[in-house]
Amino acid sequence: MNGPWFIEILARSGDVLQRHRVDALPIRIGRGYDNDFILDDDYAAARHAVVEWVGETGAAGQPVLRDLGSMNGIVHKGKRQASVSLAGDTVVRIGHTSIRVRPAAFAVAPELADRTLHGWEGVLPGAAGALLIGLFSLFARWIADTGYFEYVRYVEAVAWGIGAALLWSGAWAFANRLFGRHARLGRHLFIIGCGVVALGGYALLASTLGYAFSLEAFTHYASHVATVLVAATIYFHLCTIKPPNRRRYRWICTGLAVLGSVLILTANVQRTGRFSDELYMATLMPPQLRVSQDKGVDQFMREVEGMKESLDRSRGRKPGEDEIED
Repeated sequence: MNGPWFIEILARSGDVLQRHRVDALPIRIGRGYDNDFILDDDYAAARHAVVEWVGETGAAGQPVLRDLGSMNGIVHKGKRQASVSLAGDTVVRIGHTSIRVRPAAFAVAPELADRTLHGWEGVLPGAAGALLIGLFSLFARWIADTGYFEYVRYVEAVAWGIGAALLWSGAWAFANRLFGRHARLGRHLFIIGCGVVALGGYALLASTLGYAFSLEAFTHYASHVATVLVAATIYFHLCTIKPPNRRRYRWICTGLAVLGSVLILTANVQRTGRFSDELYMATLMPPQLRVSQDKGVDQFMREVEGMKESLDRSRGRKPGEDEIED
């Protein structure tokens, strides 16, 4: 019953925006200047509510927030209440403001392990991320370049790559500032740089292995690995914003990866009638990389003859029977 008591104004994310100390109960809350806690909210009454002790003095009693006949009342868990018993974690809404009342003896949670890597913020990770994006853009341009060398095309590739990375990381930095108090643009730029390099590196590795060893699975299902890598990149972005929610983010990103793979499989079946992607390699590779033995013309023709027999059976014709034209 004795103070001090603290009234906290909360953001939608649950973060404390303002904390006010009151020495003892009762605590009068409202827009008027004669209150113990002045609430700057146009939807709060001049004398809106009061926090008072109900019950016996000591552990048997409890603090209660009671409405004083205001127009908009007190809202708790989405319902208007005439009074609400206040535990340390009880959040109520008065007008458009969410508040929480706690005694000075309220036990806070133990401190969290610092996993935010404060030493890896600012210019250094941002420069590293921009460098990764720039080098990858140059490499991708070089791999896809089949014409004469032109300096302008490489400059444009770097500019487009870094510009897109800045837009992506800027959106995450805005969310970080909104929900995590700090922008951390450099960290987000480094994350997208690592993600792009991982995606491009896997695409090149899959194409190389598929071409060298005739392993079609690397190109048939490369899009699913890319989906996992994109989900992992989003996971690290989310962990930068709110590090304590790592377990929740794992489930969210796993669900995104599964959903993306299901959509890819569905689109493949609708387009081609197969689950696999089209067997297509976007890069030209030298014959020296080939490890598997190439098939000769005679072997190819034998396989074609075997296919002809199965096709004839599927069309209801006897093997070897020639089609008679009218």
